[in-house]
Amino acid sequence: MNNQEALRTFTTGENFHLQHYLGAHREEKNGEIGYTFRVWAPNAQAVHLVGDFTDWVENQIPMVRNEAGVWEVFTSQAQEGQIYKYHITRANGHQIMKIDPLAVYFEARPGTGAVLTNIREKKWKDGLWLARRKRLGFFERPVNIYEAHAGSWKRNPDGSPYTFSQLKDELIPYLVEMNYTHIEFMPLMAHPLGLSWGYQLMGYFAFEHSYGRPEEFQDFVEECHINNIGVIVDWVPGHFTINDDALAYYDGTPTFEYQDHNKAHNYGWGALNFDLGKNEVQSFLISSIKFWIDFYHLDGIRVDAVSNMLYLDYDNAPWTPNKDGGNLNYEGYYFLKRLNDVIKQAHPDVMMIAEESSSATQITDTKDSDGLGFDYKWNMGWMNDILRFYEEDPIYRKYDFNLVTFSFMYVFNENYLLPFSHDEVVHGKKSMMHKMWGDRYNQFAGLRNLYTYQICHPGKKLLFMGSEYGQFLEWKSEEQLEWSNLEDPMNAKMKHFTSQLNQFYKDHRCLWEIDTSYDGIEIIDADNRDQSVLSFIRKGKKDEMLVCVFNMAPIERKDFTIGLPVAGIYEEVWNTELEEWGGVWKEHNQTVQTQESLWKDYEQTLTFTLPAMGASIWKIKRRLKPAKKKE
Repeated sequence: MNNQEALRTFTTGENFHLQHYLGAHREEKNGEIGYTFRVWAPNAQAVHLVGDFTDWVENQIPMVRNEAGVWEVFTSQAQEGQIYKYHITRANGHQIMKIDPLAVYFEARPGTGAVLTNIREKKWKDGLWLARRKRLGFFERPVNIYEAHAGSWKRNPDGSPYTFSQLKDELIPYLVEMNYTHIEFMPLMAHPLGLSWGYQLMGYFAFEHSYGRPEEFQDFVEECHINNIGVIVDWVPGHFTINDDALAYYDGTPTFEYQDHNKAHNYGWGALNFDLGKNEVQSFLISSIKFWIDFYHLDGIRVDAVSNMLYLDYDNAPWTPNKDGGNLNYEGYYFLKRLNDVIKQAHPDVMMIAEESSSATQITDTKDSDGLGFDYKWNMGWMNDILRFYEEDPIYRKYDFNLVTFSFMYVFNENYLLPFSHDEVVHGKKSMMHKMWGDRYNQFAGLRNLYTYQICHPGKKLLFMGSEYGQFLEWKSEEQLEWSNLEDPMNAKMKHFTSQLNQFYKDHRCLWEIDTSYDGIEIIDADNRDQSVLSFIRKGKKDEMLVCVFNMAPIERKDFTIGLPVAGIYEEVWNTELEEWGGVWKEHNQTVQTQESLWKDYEQTLTFTLPAMGASIWKIKRRLKPAKKKE
């Protein structure tokens, strides 16, 4: 695409490789090697290039504006590794230093200058992974995600976060040991304040400096793929940091943000909302996500705060109704549909995941609907209900048993992902372990029960780092995880449990093969409120089935009976109360044969001992023909 066509498609919202036009590009002109700089500031009075090579404002270089409001200059003074900014005379005459929105790398905090960076083309070695991903997709594959904050998984002795070179050496072997299928990182794009966790961005094409260099993350992704682990990254297209030297009111007028003051401002987050109806902003944002997918070989993108883009009244502040008097943000709605359409045309095998908490708009494209085009939606309702239930004293659980069973009423309305994310273990919400009822023994028992329920429930899975071994303290983003917890035998056994549970999930197709329809599940009993016991069957495509029984009370139930549709000899293949995982059972239940007996609508029954606060999962060892009925 030549420069004129790049400019034209930028203004029509059709340039999805904007980084090849805007930003800084090493070129040769008239026999001189240098850099061409381009920046969009349509209402600026003047723009000057400043940096190490101009002694900053001392010898600033004037830029020339074209008909679309893009300012351009070529200089042979600039060299790789030098820092630069744009000195903008805004529409009102006020002068300010601004970042390059298309920079691929920034200097270390607290500086915000862009670094002239020539990233060499990588010779990737993950072709086998990409071919398999293209052939198999992800809907009928296991997806069990370890969510991580790159800055606080582990830290160096001086308190600095690990770079991705260090994470490649330590985190990837850990993921392999723990049997996760994917890792999801909270935003890795450049952000001016670590306390934002990356959700207040300034550089939508730039890799966060504190995590190392872009090449290090490329190598990390490649090594993940070689080890059969997918990589997902959070992305924030709805809002951006209000910092004055970043995108905010870039040329002194609403440039990236909405013209309407109410639509532009998110007061709850102290952020500005992108004008998702503006062509240039659409080119900018879609180019950003495509760049991250293409350049880093990402397997998925989790789009943050979708509700904020969809609903005009999402923020607790004054809002302007749409042209029909409603609260749907039409610009956001159509942008999201277009975003997913563009990505799916280029990368149908890349997961698009929405973090969205309402039910007013169809988010995923299911068999019976025309949604926004996302592949998965976080099931926030399930997460809130189930955590509330497991935090409750078991004495009262029978009165709130609908918190466990209600999800089966809507479980396939969307394609869901079940998240226990970072948001649930901060701001006084307690860690996953600390949420559990009872003494320390029962807290571990409850956590094992809960994680098994998550694995068996239809939908893909996500668990935030530290939760896998039962860290007791809340997550602190400025410190590393409490790895010293693993010196406690109970935490070590919890870690081992999660690793084996993850492997159990991968080994059983019926837990992930049919995740989006009732063909994959049969409820045995959702009405046993008094004993707080839930039972259901997960089904695969080739007659594979697992019988999943959850005792959500601290009472062992001997001679517990359920009905089953298939006669046979059953063996217990999972019991959360085994000693090796921190429980008290030395071995599994014995193999059991079904009995001919009427139980609800079933003609076969299975009787066994159900562990206290435990989950018991059974598999057919040998099918039997039921006895012929008497005439």
